Amino acid sequence: MKGPVYDARIRYTFLLVLTLAFLFLSILAPLFMPNDPNHASLSDAKQAPSAVYPWGTDWLGRCVLSRVLAGAPVSIFSALVIVGLTLMVGSAVGIACGYWGGKVDSILMRIVDIFLAFPGMVLALAVAGMLGKGLNNAVLALVATGWPTYARLMRGQVLTLKEENFVHAAKLNGQTTVSILFLHILPNALRPVVVTASLSIGGTILSLAGLSFLGLGPQPPLAEWGSMLADGRGLMQQHPWIVLYPGLAILMTSILFNLLGDSVRDVLDPHDSRNLFQKVKRKRIP
Repeated sequence: MKGPVYDARIRYTFLLVLTLAFLFLSILAPLFMPNDPNHASLSDAKQAPSAVYPWGTDWLGRCVLSRVLAGAPVSIFSALVIVGLTLMVGSAVGIACGYWGGKVDSILMRIVDIFLAFPGMVLALAVAGMLGKGLNNAVLALVATGWPTYARLMRGQVLTLKEENFVHAAKLNGQTTVSILFLHILPNALRPVVVTASLSIGGTILSLAGLSFLGLGPQPPLAEWGSMLADGRGLMQQHPWIVLYPGLAILMTSILFNLLGDSVRDVLDPHDSRNLFQKVKRKRIP
Protein backbone atom coordinates (compact mmCIF):
# COMPACT_ATOMS: atom_id res chain seq x y z
CA MET A 1 0.00 0.00 0.00
CA LYS A 2 1.42 3.35 -1.00
CA GLY A 3 1.79 6.11 1.56
CA PRO A 4 4.32 8.35 3.32
CA VAL A 5 6.59 5.41 4.18
CA TYR A 6 6.56 4.19 0.59
CA ASP A 7 7.37 7.69 -0.70
CA ALA A 8 10.25 8.01 1.79
CA ARG A 9 11.72 4.70 0.69
CA ILE A 10 11.40 5.60 -2.98
CA ARG A 11 13.09 8.95 -2.38
CA TYR A 12 15.86 7.33 -0.33
CA THR A 13 16.45 4.63 -2.94
CA PHE A 14 16.56 7.14 -5.78
CA LEU A 15 19.02 9.44 -3.98
CA LEU A 16 21.17 6.51 -2.87
CA VAL A 17 21.42 5.15 -6.41
CA LEU A 18 22.13 8.66 -7.73
CA THR A 19 24.86 9.20 -5.12
CA LEU A 20 26.47 5.82 -5.78
CA ALA A 21 26.45 6.53 -9.51
CA PHE A 22 28.02 9.93 -8.84
CA LEU A 23 30.75 8.33 -6.72
CA PHE A 24 31.38 5.72 -9.39
CA LEU A 25 31.69 8.39 -12.07
CA SER A 26 34.07 10.40 -9.89
CA ILE A 27 36.34 7.35 -9.69
CA LEU A 28 36.28 7.11 -13.49
CA ALA A 29 36.77 10.86 -13.91
CA PRO A 30 40.28 10.50 -15.41
CA LEU A 31 38.73 8.65 -18.34
CA PHE A 32 36.58 11.66 -19.23
CA MET A 33 39.22 14.39 -18.98
CA PRO A 34 39.68 16.05 -22.40
CA ASN A 35 43.15 17.36 -21.48
CA ASP A 36 45.96 16.86 -19.00
CA PRO A 37 44.76 18.64 -15.82
CA ASN A 38 48.30 19.65 -14.82
CA HIS A 39 49.54 20.76 -18.25
CA ALA A 40 50.25 24.50 -18.12
CA SER A 41 50.54 26.65 -21.22
CA LEU A 42 50.74 30.41 -20.77
CA SER A 43 49.82 30.91 -24.41
CA ASP A 44 46.44 29.30 -23.64
CA ALA A 45 45.90 31.09 -20.32
CA LYS A 46 42.45 32.51 -19.49
CA GLN A 47 40.83 31.23 -22.66
CA ALA A 48 37.04 31.29 -22.80
CA PRO A 49 35.15 27.99 -23.19
CA SER A 50 35.76 26.45 -26.62
CA ALA A 51 35.76 23.09 -28.39
CA VAL A 52 39.29 22.34 -27.17
CA TYR A 53 38.65 23.61 -23.62
CA PRO A 54 34.90 23.14 -22.96
CA TRP A 55 35.05 25.03 -19.65
CA GLY A 56 37.89 27.36 -20.56
CA THR A 57 41.37 27.57 -19.02
CA ASP A 58 42.74 29.05 -15.82
CA TRP A 59 45.51 31.60 -15.29
CA LEU A 60 48.16 29.01 -16.14
CA GLY A 61 46.40 27.71 -19.24
CA ARG A 62 45.22 24.49 -17.58
CA CYS A 63 41.90 22.97 -18.68
CA VAL A 64 39.24 23.84 -16.09
CA LEU A 65 37.02 20.87 -16.99
CA SER A 66 39.90 18.43 -16.61
CA ARG A 67 40.87 19.91 -13.26
CA VAL A 68 37.30 19.81 -11.96
CA LEU A 69 37.09 16.14 -12.93
CA ALA A 70 40.51 15.43 -11.44
CA GLY A 71 39.50 17.18 -8.21
CA ALA A 72 36.27 15.20 -7.79
CA PRO A 73 37.83 12.11 -6.14
CA VAL A 74 40.03 14.29 -3.92
CA SER A 75 37.19 16.50 -2.67
CA ILE A 76 34.50 13.84 -2.32
CA PHE A 77 36.39 10.85 -0.98
CA SER A 78 38.45 12.99 1.40
CA ALA A 79 35.17 14.22 2.89
CA LEU A 80 33.89 10.64 3.21
CA VAL A 81 37.12 9.61 4.95
CA ILE A 82 36.78 12.55 7.35
CA VAL A 83 33.20 11.65 8.23
CA GLY A 84 34.11 7.97 8.67
CA LEU A 85 37.05 8.73 10.97
CA THR A 86 35.14 11.25 13.06
CA LEU A 87 32.29 8.76 13.44
CA MET A 88 34.64 5.98 14.60
CA VAL A 89 36.67 8.13 17.00
CA GLY A 90 33.64 9.90 18.44
CA SER A 91 31.66 6.68 18.80
CA ALA A 92 34.54 4.96 20.62
CA VAL A 93 34.84 7.86 23.07
CA GLY A 94 31.06 8.04 23.55
CA ILE A 95 30.78 4.31 24.23
CA ALA A 96 33.56 4.46 26.81
CA CYS A 97 31.98 7.45 28.56
CA GLY A 98 28.44 6.14 28.49
CA TYR A 99 29.09 2.54 29.49
CA TRP A 100 31.80 2.84 32.13
CA GLY A 101 31.11 6.36 33.39
CA GLY A 102 33.00 7.52 36.45
CA LYS A 103 36.34 9.27 36.00
CA VAL A 104 36.58 8.13 32.38
CA ASP A 105 33.33 9.92 31.62
CA SER A 106 34.27 13.05 33.56
CA ILE A 107 37.69 13.47 31.94
CA LEU A 108 36.65 12.71 28.37
CA MET A 109 33.48 14.82 28.52
CA ARG A 110 35.45 17.81 29.82
CA ILE A 111 37.72 17.43 26.79
CA VAL A 112 34.63 17.26 24.57
CA ASP A 113 33.27 20.42 26.21
CA ILE A 114 36.54 22.23 25.50
CA PHE A 115 36.41 21.26 21.82
CA LEU A 116 32.74 22.22 21.50
CA ALA A 117 33.40 25.62 23.09
CA PHE A 118 35.20 26.77 19.94
CA PRO A 119 33.61 27.27 16.50
CA GLY A 120 34.46 24.19 14.47
CA MET A 121 35.98 25.96 11.46
CA VAL A 122 38.09 28.27 13.61
CA LEU A 123 39.47 25.32 15.55
CA ALA A 124 40.11 23.41 12.30
CA LEU A 125 42.07 26.41 10.98
CA ALA A 126 44.18 26.47 14.14
CA VAL A 127 44.89 22.74 14.00
CA ALA A 128 45.64 22.81 10.27
CA GLY A 129 47.92 25.79 10.79
CA MET A 130 49.90 23.89 13.43
CA LEU A 131 50.11 20.71 11.35
CA GLY A 132 51.05 22.49 8.15
CA LYS A 133 49.75 22.51 4.59
CA GLY A 134 48.63 19.38 2.75
CA LEU A 135 45.64 17.13 2.20
CA ASN A 136 46.51 14.69 5.00
CA ASN A 137 46.89 17.49 7.53
CA ALA A 138 43.60 19.06 6.44
CA VAL A 139 41.86 15.71 6.93
CA LEU A 140 43.43 15.30 10.39
CA ALA A 141 42.41 18.84 11.34
CA LEU A 142 38.76 18.25 10.44
CA VAL A 143 38.75 14.86 12.19
CA ALA A 144 40.28 16.41 15.31
CA THR A 145 37.52 19.02 15.45
CA GLY A 146 34.58 16.84 14.36
CA TRP A 147 34.65 13.85 16.71
CA PRO A 148 33.17 15.57 19.84
CA THR A 149 29.72 15.80 18.25
CA TYR A 150 29.56 12.04 17.72
CA ALA A 151 31.05 11.39 21.17
CA ARG A 152 28.30 13.31 22.94
CA LEU A 153 25.57 11.76 20.79
CA MET A 154 26.85 8.21 21.27
CA ARG A 155 27.26 8.75 25.02
CA GLY A 156 23.61 9.75 25.34
CA GLN A 157 22.50 6.68 23.40
CA VAL A 158 24.63 4.32 25.49
CA LEU A 159 23.45 5.84 28.78
CA THR A 160 19.88 5.08 27.76
CA LEU A 161 20.46 1.64 26.26
CA LYS A 162 22.58 0.20 29.07
CA GLU A 163 19.57 0.41 31.39
CA GLU A 164 17.29 -1.51 29.03
CA ASN A 165 16.04 -4.94 30.01
CA PHE A 166 17.75 -6.76 27.14
CA VAL A 167 21.14 -5.48 28.35
CA HIS A 168 20.44 -6.63 31.92
CA ALA A 169 19.34 -9.99 30.54
CA ALA A 170 22.58 -10.30 28.59
CA LYS A 171 24.57 -9.60 31.76
CA LEU A 172 22.60 -12.23 33.68
CA ASN A 173 23.33 -14.73 30.90
CA GLY A 174 27.03 -14.23 31.50
CA GLN A 175 27.88 -12.42 28.28
CA THR A 176 31.14 -10.48 28.24
CA THR A 177 31.34 -6.71 28.13
CA VAL A 178 32.64 -6.84 24.56
CA SER A 179 29.72 -8.95 23.37
CA ILE A 180 27.22 -6.73 25.16
CA LEU A 181 28.70 -3.61 23.57
CA PHE A 182 29.01 -4.94 20.02
CA LEU A 183 25.97 -7.24 19.87
CA HIS A 184 23.39 -5.34 21.89
CA ILE A 185 24.26 -1.70 22.55
CA LEU A 186 26.19 -0.61 19.46
CA PRO A 187 23.68 -1.84 16.81
CA ASN A 188 20.87 0.03 18.58
CA ALA A 189 22.93 3.17 19.24
CA LEU A 190 24.31 3.56 15.72
CA ARG A 191 21.08 4.64 14.03
CA PRO A 192 21.04 8.32 15.09
CA VAL A 193 24.83 8.50 14.74
CA VAL A 194 24.63 7.28 11.13
CA VAL A 195 21.88 9.82 10.46
CA THR A 196 24.08 12.61 11.82
CA ALA A 197 27.02 11.40 9.75
CA SER A 198 24.99 11.33 6.55
CA LEU A 199 23.79 14.88 7.18
CA SER A 200 27.34 16.12 7.81
CA ILE A 201 28.92 14.97 4.53
CA GLY A 202 27.85 18.06 2.60
CA GLY A 203 29.16 20.36 5.33
CA THR A 204 32.44 18.44 5.43
CA ILE A 205 32.92 18.98 1.70
CA LEU A 206 32.45 22.72 2.27
CA SER A 207 34.85 22.71 5.25
CA LEU A 208 37.55 20.93 3.27
CA ALA A 209 37.05 23.35 0.39
CA GLY A 210 37.32 26.23 2.87
CA LEU A 211 40.66 25.00 4.20
CA SER A 212 41.89 24.53 0.64
CA PHE A 213 40.68 28.01 -0.30
CA LEU A 214 42.82 29.43 2.53
CA GLY A 215 45.86 27.47 1.34
CA LEU A 216 45.82 24.80 4.06
CA GLY A 217 44.52 21.94 1.91
CA PRO A 218 45.99 19.99 -1.00
CA GLN A 219 48.96 21.73 -2.56
CA PRO A 220 49.73 22.25 -6.28
CA PRO A 221 49.73 20.59 -8.70
CA LEU A 222 47.04 18.41 -7.07
CA ALA A 223 43.60 19.55 -8.26
CA GLU A 224 40.98 20.30 -5.60
CA TRP A 225 37.83 22.37 -5.90
CA GLY A 226 38.55 24.74 -3.01
CA SER A 227 42.09 25.48 -4.19
CA MET A 228 40.74 26.10 -7.71
CA LEU A 229 38.45 28.77 -6.28
CA ALA A 230 41.40 30.33 -4.47
CA ASP A 231 43.51 30.37 -7.65
CA GLY A 232 40.82 32.13 -9.67
CA ARG A 233 39.29 34.50 -7.13
CA GLY A 234 41.28 37.47 -8.43
CA LEU A 235 40.04 36.84 -11.98
CA MET A 236 36.38 36.30 -11.16
CA GLN A 237 35.11 39.45 -12.85
CA GLN A 238 37.17 39.20 -16.04
CA HIS A 239 37.18 35.41 -16.44
CA PRO A 240 34.29 34.03 -14.35
CA TRP A 241 34.48 30.48 -15.72
CA ILE A 242 37.67 29.86 -13.72
CA VAL A 243 35.70 29.91 -10.44
CA LEU A 244 32.19 29.22 -11.76
CA TYR A 245 32.58 25.53 -12.49
CA PRO A 246 34.51 24.52 -9.36
CA GLY A 247 31.96 26.48 -7.33
CA LEU A 248 29.08 24.71 -9.04
CA ALA A 249 30.77 21.35 -8.42
CA ILE A 250 30.98 22.10 -4.69
CA LEU A 251 27.39 23.39 -4.62
CA MET A 252 25.81 20.48 -6.48
CA THR A 253 27.78 17.84 -4.58
CA SER A 254 26.85 19.36 -1.22
CA ILE A 255 23.19 19.57 -2.20
CA LEU A 256 23.18 15.93 -3.33
CA PHE A 257 24.67 14.67 -0.07
CA ASN A 258 22.39 16.93 2.00
CA LEU A 259 19.33 15.54 0.22
CA LEU A 260 20.59 12.01 0.80
CA GLY A 261 21.15 12.81 4.47
CA ASP A 262 17.60 14.13 4.78
CA SER A 263 16.21 10.96 3.24
CA VAL A 264 18.34 8.78 5.55
CA ARG A 265 16.98 10.71 8.52
CA ASP A 266 13.40 10.25 7.35
CA VAL A 267 13.91 6.51 6.98
CA LEU A 268 16.13 5.68 9.96
CA ASP A 269 15.77 8.18 12.77
CA PRO A 270 12.89 7.12 15.05
CA HIS A 271 13.37 10.10 17.40
CA ASP A 272 12.90 12.81 14.79
CA SER A 273 9.42 14.29 14.94
CA ARG A 274 9.52 14.61 11.16
CA ASN A 275 10.23 10.92 10.71
CA LEU A 276 7.67 9.40 8.39
CA PHE A 277 7.74 5.98 10.07
CA GLN A 278 6.99 7.62 13.41
CA LYS A 279 4.07 9.53 11.91
CA VAL A 280 2.53 6.38 10.46
CA LYS A 281 2.89 4.53 13.75
CA ARG A 282 1.13 7.33 15.58
CA LYS A 283 -1.75 7.20 13.13
CA ARG A 284 -2.24 3.50 13.77
CA ILE A 285 -2.64 3.97 17.52
CA PRO A 286 -6.37 3.67 18.26
